[in-house]
Amino acid sequence: MKRVLPFLVCSVICVFMVGRPALAADREHQQMMADIRMLQEQANRLYLMLGSLDQTLQILLSRLDEQDEANRRAFADQRLLVDNLSGGVRVVREKADETNVRVSSLAQEVEALRLAIPPMTPQVTQLPIDPETGLPTAAASPVPAPAAVAPVNPGVSPQRMYDQAWADYTTGQWALAVQGFEAYISTFPRSELADDAQFYIGQTHYADGRYREAASAFEQVVMNYPDGDAVAEALYKRGLALDRLGESELARQAFEQVVRNHPDHNMSNLAQQALDRLGQSQ
Repeated sequence: MKRVLPFLVCSVICVFMVGRPALAADREHQQMMADIRMLQEQANRLYLMLGSLDQTLQILLSRLDEQDEANRRAFADQRLLVDNLSGGVRVVREKADETNVRVSSLAQEVEALRLAIPPMTPQVTQLPIDPETGLPTAAASPVPAPAAVAPVNPGVSPQRMYDQAWADYTTGQWALAVQGFEAYISTFPRSELADDAQFYIGQTHYADGRYREAASAFEQVVMNYPDGDAVAEALYKRGLALDRLGESELARQAFEQVVRNHPDHNMSNLAQQALDRLGQSQ
C-alpha cells in the first residue's frame, strides 16, 4: 500500500505536467482565432465604409458634372445674349449713321434750293399821270428789267458737285476740275469742304505745271480758311510751288511757317527736310 500511493501521486503529477502545455496551446489558439475574427470584422467595416465613400464620391462627381453642364449652358446663353445685343447695337449705330447721312444730304439739298431761289426784287408801280402836276409821268419809257440771276440747278447737292469736280481732278481733266471746284466754292462758300476745294484748285494748277497759279491758290487756303485742316499742307505745297518758280526766300518762309505753326502735323517733317535742302543748295 505504501508503495502504490507514491506511484499514484507520481502518475497524477506526470499527467498534470503533460496536460499543462496542451491547455496553454489551446488558449493561445483560441486567442488567435478571436483576433482573426476581430480583424475580419474590422475589414468588413472598412469595406462597407469604402463602399459608402465610393457611392458618395460618385454622387459628388455626378452633381459636379450637372453643375458644369448647367454653367456651360448658362455661359452659352449669356454669350448668345451678348452677341444679340452687340448685333442690335451695331444695327442701331448703322441706322443712326444712315439717318445722319440722310439729314446731311437733306440739309445740302435745302441749302442748294435756298441758293437757287433768286432774290425778290420789289415791283414799283408807276402812275401814268402825276397827281400833283397833272402831267404824264415817264411811264412811257419802259423801266429796264433787272438782270437775271443765273440759277443754280436745284437738283445738284453740294456733295454731288464736289464729287464731280473731284472725279475731273482724279482723271486729269485739269480745266474741268478747276471750274468745278471754283463753282463749288462760289455756290457753297460756307460748306465744310470749301477749304478742300480751294486746296485742290492749287493741287490742280500744280499738277498742270502752273506754279504761279498754284501758289496763289494755296495762299487763298491760308487766308480764307485759317481754321481749316488743310492750312499746313497748303503752306507746304505753296513752298514747293515757289521753289519751282525759283523764289527760294518766299519758299523758305512758307516752310518755316509750317514748322513753326504746325509742329505736330506730318507736313512739319517734310517742311524741315525742304528747309535743309534749301540750306544745302546755298
